[in-house]
Amino acid sequence: MINRRKSKQIQIGNVKIGGDAPISVQSMCNTDTRDVNKTLDQISELASAGCEIARLAVLNKDAASAIKDIVKKSQIPIVADIHFDYRLALTCIENGVHALRINPGNIGKREHTEKVIKAAKEHQIPIRIGINGGSLEKEFDQMDLPLHEKMVKSALRHIEILEDLNFYDTKISLKSSDVLTTIEAYKLMAGKVDYPLHLGVTEAGTLKNGLIKSSVGLGALLSQGIGDTIRVSLTENPVEEVHAGFGILKALGLRKKGVNFISCPTCGRTQIDLIGLAKKVEDKFKNLDMPITIAVMGCPVNGPGEARHADYGIAGAIKEGYIFKKGEIIARVPESDLINSLEKIIMETYSSVK
Repeated sequence: MINRRKSKQIQIGNVKIGGDAPISVQSMCNTDTRDVNKTLDQISELASAGCEIARLAVLNKDAASAIKDIVKKSQIPIVADIHFDYRLALTCIENGVHALRINPGNIGKREHTEKVIKAAKEHQIPIRIGINGGSLEKEFDQMDLPLHEKMVKSALRHIEILEDLNFYDTKISLKSSDVLTTIEAYKLMAGKVDYPLHLGVTEAGTLKNGLIKSSVGLGALLSQGIGDTIRVSLTENPVEEVHAGFGILKALGLRKKGVNFISCPTCGRTQIDLIGLAKKVEDKFKNLDMPITIAVMGCPVNGPGEARHADYGIAGAIKEGYIFKKGEIIARVPESDLINSLEKIIMETYSSVK
């Protein structure tokens, strides 16, 4: 059991973050926000994969205007990502956005910050302070300190600006492309404030390398109870970020949403296309919102026994396979019909439970 760090709770739309709320999974659209229909299509895909919050880049006033229609039709809360131009933040707030990602130190004069904070307070809009190790303000970047310490100092300065304006509806991220820097930054910040923390390793890379870096970085922090919401940053379809996020949380026992998929490595006893079968099973059930474990094992000799903790599973044989439930074999099926048979058994059980 992981004892989570105690943090205050904020709320983005209908999603609670921090406190005793489940750790939420976020992603960011890679569409042009001005294209309302295309952006909504991607939000729908993300929501279907389990995404709980979507962030959109707001680069100009046309994008800020599009937020109004997007928010009205989105199934999940929307965060506007804004840099430098405070007027874009004001427009997004007026257009009903659920939260802002904006650093008060980079939107110019204090009066600009005051206007944004006043509007955010009136509309109960949380703000995420997002620190990136690769784009620190000059005053912090030039300090003779380890990068993670400079990142924390920058975040604390932004927090101070908000607190001076009596604004506390805040969450914080401290992302670096370096895994160890990211870990140390969050650990240091976790001991200094009680605001909820948004975890992520930025610019993690493509699917394979990005998953490795994110799993190591986020896993190390989450296992210590640090983190209230996460985004896995991948150079890939954002839907993959959502699957990865839930995968990391499920591996640590922090979320049970969706299927927990396990499969054995191949060995000399395997006489079925285990790699292909495992990929097909994983893809078939990736959007099934049932807190069950499905196993794909290479042989009937050890498979059902080794995976007896799985709710359902397949054990491969020669041109066929066995379907088992909690370690007990319940069907013998030709290889070509294994996945369909497994799906039928699972869905019949699911329907009877519902």
